[in-house]
Amino acid sequence: MANVVDATGKVIGSAPALGFPESDAARLDVIFRAVHREFANARAGTAATKKRDEVAGGGRKPWRQKGTGRARQGSIRSPQWRHGGVVFGPQPRSFVERLNKKERRQAFLAALADRFNNDAVTVLDAKDFSLTKTREMAALLFGSAKASREAPSTLIVYRRGESQASDIGRLARNLRRAAVTDDGALDVKDLLRFERLFFTLDAFNEVRRRFELDKEPSNGRP
Repeated sequence: MANVVDATGKVIGSAPALGFPESDAARLDVIFRAVHREFANARAGTAATKKRDEVAGGGRKPWRQKGTGRARQGSIRSPQWRHGGVVFGPQPRSFVERLNKKERRQAFLAALADRFNNDAVTVLDAKDFSLTKTREMAALLFGSAKASREAPSTLIVYRRGESQASDIGRLARNLRRAAVTDDGALDVKDLLRFERLFFTLDAFNEVRRRFELDKEPSNGRP
């Protein structure tokens, strides 16, 4: 269960936890692969170095083959030379990893189940949201503006297109221990990176609806 609070921080009810299967809360393996995928897919893969044949210059042999007492050299762009080519350097590549839809869903639910099991989820009824000051937002999230400096890291999740979204983002952007995202951008690493989750009621209901509708029929199988 998660407490539902109003804009003053007063508890006005409770929101039911999602129906997590027993096995989901312990799926550390799929959580690991989901987080690894999210970080890998964010990599640009554009690191590149030039090989010997790609470096400009070096077409003339720097000195004759024999008789100088020095080691033989064929080009000043060989890898052992300064400004020469790079051996086995990075080349542009894709770091994209794939994870099927069922496993992505399991990882998300398992991470969210962990937040619920640790009483780290709060739901905000933003229907009458009228806060105008950052210190008021700090009092709602952390109890006071002073406490917000050392408070647990908190992620505020609003529903995309929600009327109060811009106000929530504006009030929270200067809080050191708070961040804001929408329900569509919420991913597994965000669920695990922050110590507390603060959903608006619309965002919470949207997450519930999404996963209740996405449940696959069992077809009589366990």
